[in-house]
Amino acid sequence: MAPFLSAAAGGAQAQELPAGLEVVTQAHVAAIVDGDTLELADGRQVRFVGIQAPKLPLGRPNFTAWPLAEEAKTAVETLLLGREVGLAFAPEGLRQDRYGRTLAHLVTPEGIWVQGRLLQLGLARVYSFPDNRALATYMLELEQAARAAGRGIWNHPFYALRDSEPKALWPLLDSFQIVEGRITEVFTGSRNTYLNFGENWREDVSLQIGADAKRLFVEEGMDLTQLAGRRVRVRGWIGAYNGPLMKVTHPEQLEVLEP
Repeated sequence: MAPFLSAAAGGAQAQELPAGLEVVTQAHVAAIVDGDTLELADGRQVRFVGIQAPKLPLGRPNFTAWPLAEEAKTAVETLLLGREVGLAFAPEGLRQDRYGRTLAHLVTPEGIWVQGRLLQLGLARVYSFPDNRALATYMLELEQAARAAGRGIWNHPFYALRDSEPKALWPLLDSFQIVEGRITEVFTGSRNTYLNFGENWREDVSLQIGADAKRLFVEEGMDLTQLAGRRVRVRGWIGAYNGPLMKVTHPEQLEVLEP
């Protein structure tokens, strides 16, 4: 497998492209859309699978650029603009999204794994899906290291980890957030499992895990019923059903912070 260069403190260090990825084609980069999207010379648009970089308005009305969005775009331009890029795919990962964009991991001519570099620089956070989970666990480790070092977005309050309290999450409705808290109760219904962060499920923050997601947790050897009393970190979109609700669709969304 081809090497890539990490952005570890103290300088670049040669490593291998993470196992499970295969570079299957190369293409010329014509334009950078933002910190996680680019356009190829053949007209295809590529979305960087597995991460979410700070967003630019891109013509959307009443949309304010997220902090460090220009910095993330510039970092990608420095790595890729006007160059040949390798497109790598996990064997079982989805390769196209509903907008027709190619979903790929990207590798520079020098072998730099672009998603890994952006995570290490603190210019992206992990953003995985049940049909594209490859490397998510490893990517979470890169994100955690950047957060601990206060790099990039992790030094800005816009991207702060949120507390699992209704008053903290109601103002963030319909946004993607990373939330930490202690599970007080696990309720298993006929279709969904709910992990509640408070004693009043009608008002407190809850996580909803559907039947398909529960099967994935079982496959990973995770027993949801044993999470009561455990402190967790969860990432996803803030919705509302009674209190604030986050839907968990795959195990990598939910990190157990205490044994």
